[in-house]
Amino acid sequence: MRMGVVGLGQGLHLARWARRVGIDVVAGCDTDPAARERARAHLPGVPLGGHWRDLLDADLDGVLLADDFDTHAAPALAFLERGVHVLSETAACTDAEQGRALVEAADRSQATYSFAENYVLHPHVRVLRRLADEGALGRISLIEADYLHGMSPEAVRALTGDPAHWRGRIPSTAYCTHSLSPILAVTGAWPVEVTAFPVDTADPRRAAVMAVRLSTGALALTRNGFLQGESDAHWSRMSVHGTQAAAESVRAAGERAWSVRVRREGWTRDDGTAHEEELTAPPVLLDGAPLARGEEGTVLILRGFRDTVAHGTPPPVGVREAVAASLVGVAGARSLAEGSRPVPVPLP
Repeated sequence: MRMGVVGLGQGLHLARWARRVGIDVVAGCDTDPAARERARAHLPGVPLGGHWRDLLDADLDGVLLADDFDTHAAPALAFLERGVHVLSETAACTDAEQGRALVEAADRSQATYSFAENYVLHPHVRVLRRLADEGALGRISLIEADYLHGMSPEAVRALTGDPAHWRGRIPSTAYCTHSLSPILAVTGAWPVEVTAFPVDTADPRRAAVMAVRLSTGALALTRNGFLQGESDAHWSRMSVHGTQAAAESVRAAGERAWSVRVRREGWTRDDGTAHEEELTAPPVLLDGAPLARGEEGTVLILRGFRDTVAHGTPPPVGVREAVAASLVGVAGARSLAEGSRPVPVPLP
């Protein structure tokens, strides 16, 4: 499988993992000459251009979009039109029109659209998905997910203070895909309506909480942004309340942060006694050795993309799920702008 890479910051990191799972990285591009120069040492002999259009006529089976957060829709549409499989990181779209266009393009293309949402395949999320699929939790009523960074105020300002940089121009709700995508994967639901709140009105761009009504009737709560208390599980923590059991990421440091604590009350069990247990997903192996837990989701997403292109298997996260998670952030931004009123999610 021959793949091109758009964006050589995070894209270079993903390209190196892609090579380890058997994907041949044959082209790349970045608008920043310094990024291209840094990439040459890691991608010797690979032609590196300055714009994604430079890759349109390359001999590619697939392309990884890993450039600016809010710029992925246009190249995704162009590559799908050329019959090139797309793996797009972070936000799929920035408005409903882009989302509809992506779904329509993926439906008519001979190629596929995959979302590079590695949080869906993190160890603790895989455990929660299995429990939900088995019915062990009952009907899910409330589900929560975080995507938090416990950074200093100075570090946050350095990261988000430049309006010319994508981190400075996106609303505080936009980067919700790392929390919404696992919620949609565990519940099998679609977002219907969102109400967003700034965590602190004295610094409203720092973090947001969103209450999302799901198609199943359940409520989802997400916390996104820069708050103290990030989890060792790659900034991600989840909890689920079902009608038969409750489950949550273990609040611990190190390896246990990737595990899940499950509690079943006595009235749900034959022996009448409440029971708790801690569950851990089996390790993911690469070249015969277990991966660091925080890298498992990335490797599984790349393996999934490889298998989608080579064997036609369904993408781990497809275009409709990608658009749905991204449009929650869009609707959340509108809710914030309109005084935290409920806003429908404009699904395509």
